[in-house]
Amino acid sequence: MLRNLLALRQIAQRTISTASRRQLENKVPEKQKLFQEDNGIPVHLKGGIADALLYRATMMLTVGGTAYAIYQLAMASFPKKQD
Repeated sequence: MLRNLLALRQIAQRTISTASRRQLENKVPEKQKLFQEDNGIPVHLKGGIADALLYRATMMLTVGGTAYAIYQLAMASFPKKQD
C-alpha cells in the first residue's frame, strides 16, 4: 500500500514535457485557400464529399419531417366518423 502511494506521489510530481508531444501541422492556411477560392461552389459544400452527404441527409430529413407533419395535421383535422 505504501509503495503504491509513493509511486503515485512520484507520478504526480513529474513535470509535463512538451518535447515528447507530437507536433501538429498547421493546416489553417490551406483551409483558408480552399474556402476563399471562387469556384462557384457554395461555402457549405466546399469541404468535400462529407459536406455534400451531410447536406443531402439534412435536406431529406427536413423534407420528410415536413411532409410527415403536414400528413399528421391533415389526419388530425379530419377525425374518423363514429359508427
